[in-house]
Amino acid sequence: MSVSAGETWSGAGLKFHGLSLSGVRTAIAIPELSMAFDVAQGYPFLLNLKNFFISHGHLDHAAGIPYILSQKAMTRQPRAKFYMPPSLVEPMTRIMRVWEEIERHQYDFDFIATNPDDSIPLADRHFVKVFPTLHRIDSNGYTLFESKKKLAPEYRNLSREQISEIARQGTEVTKTEETPLVSFTGDTQIEFLESRPWIVKSKVLMMECTYLDERKSVANAREWGHLHLDELIPLLPKIESEKIVLIHLSSRYSTREAQSILDSRLPAHERGRIEIYPGR
Repeated sequence: MSVSAGETWSGAGLKFHGLSLSGVRTAIAIPELSMAFDVAQGYPFLLNLKNFFISHGHLDHAAGIPYILSQKAMTRQPRAKFYMPPSLVEPMTRIMRVWEEIERHQYDFDFIATNPDDSIPLADRHFVKVFPTLHRIDSNGYTLFESKKKLAPEYRNLSREQISEIARQGTEVTKTEETPLVSFTGDTQIEFLESRPWIVKSKVLMMECTYLDERKSVANAREWGHLHLDELIPLLPKIESEKIVLIHLSSRYSTREAQSILDSRLPAHERGRIEIYPGR
């Protein structure tokens, strides 16, 4: 695998491009919406995107911010937007000021503080909502929603002519449906699942699961603000997602070994729903 190229995965009608390995790198892009969750060290597949949703400030998730801004300046791209926890805005701004001093160049950037329940509009009927996560430092998760107008249920059995007549009389015959497509956690303890009701309803739940077996205990995982498979398995019946995609697995597991552990530990009826993000 070429790290610079990332790995592709599809779900919820979207194509994802990225990679994730605990303590090393996490960056997952959705190119068709010009957005990414976290930026790792700033790989080429991120450089032309417009919106970046940063879960927290650890280097394996956020170190690439200065590099992405530098590349955008060099290629004269419009200002990108970086959404991040409020406590990260000021230190990241300081970092950029130091880089400006080093490079003798002034950068154009937009660091935007995000709090739980904030809603961030994107193009083409999509928006992102923020939810709280629980890590060693301030952190956020993000959910991508799709908003569509649909005929209200009470009118669905009427003819087109009847619906048109009701609309002409000034009655709204459509309603807006907001569908949670993808939830991305960044690094977090398991409590994020109950923080907002839409998370478990997301078509794709892209969540960290750093530890998979007895080599690290649940207590070890929680001490460092991470999640253990032992905590996830009992909660699987509460998660309605079509796919649960595990990211941020520890580098102690090869992909083959990690898959073998999942196959042996997951209930048989869950094995097709839970996947490891490819490539790691």
